Amino acid sequence: MTITQLQYVLAVAEYQNFTLAAEKSFVTQPTLSMQVQKLEDELDVRIFDRSKKPISITEAGKKIVAQAKNIVNEAKRIKDIVDQEKGFIGGEFTLGIIPTVMPTLLPMFLKTFINKYPKVHLVIKEQNTESLIRNLQDGHLDAGIAATPLDIEYITERPLYYEPFVGYVPPSHRLRNTNTIQPEDLDIKDILLLQDGHCFREGVVNLCKASRKLEDEHFQLQSGSFETLVNLANEGLGMTLLPYLNTLELDDSKRSNLKYFMEPPPAREISLIYHKKELKLHITNALKDVIASVVRGAIKFQDVNIISPVSQK
Repeated sequence: MTITQLQYVLAVAEYQNFTLAAEKSFVTQPTLSMQVQKLEDELDVRIFDRSKKPISITEAGKKIVAQAKNIVNEAKRIKDIVDQEKGFIGGEFTLGIIPTVMPTLLPMFLKTFINKYPKVHLVIKEQNTESLIRNLQDGHLDAGIAATPLDIEYITERPLYYEPFVGYVPPSHRLRNTNTIQPEDLDIKDILLLQDGHCFREGVVNLCKASRKLEDEHFQLQSGSFETLVNLANEGLGMTLLPYLNTLELDDSKRSNLKYFMEPPPAREISLIYHKKELKLHITNALKDVIASVVRGAIKFQDVNIISPVSQK
């Protein structure tokens, strides 16, 4: 039994297809199949039922796959220990970021991070919270950046910053002449929202203390773009709420439509999240330090009221 054989078993278990598993493992299909067969012969047990399509895992195979994950992870941990002892910060690191954070946060920290840690090969993927959680659990991501709290037993959450909500109120809106706004001023019926699946939408709905099912909408909008919401607000179709960092890039004509909340403003908590069994913690720590340092100066709000509970997706 070898670590390589266990890695092949995990690949087949994930993709339920020998050809695809071989492709993802960067080996030929005959090589992978032979090694899996060799392991099954050694253990005298069938791990996979090849008679079904897609391939299924036998009951014994499920137990073997679960243990294989532990063994492969612990083997990888040895390299991590050596790297940390040597003070080496490098290698591939896969990071997932939710869509409502990525466009504003990534340009703030990426150049600084790659300049400071040139030996880290950072692979960045935009994913919603549900996908982040699933990929962290499956080992396809080393860490993620998401709105928290998530309250998931196997996920560690390390807050990076608290991002206030800001109102975008066009001249025709009923709140236009209000100097500062409060959550009580908001009416979910005239707030433009992101499409379902975005945690920022859930935060706004919770802030308005409204039902997620909005019955009286005149139209249904399915957009993941804050820019679209701003443009629609300018057309007199309502107001919207923006994360604070998204307001920094607005031009002067649009910035004049911003309305801030009374202190303390409602805000969302943005955290670096990773599996509690995660490896590469030396890279995770370096990433957290860089992000926290660059964001600290951009967000000057000190006292914020975290929206809770926020249903994350």
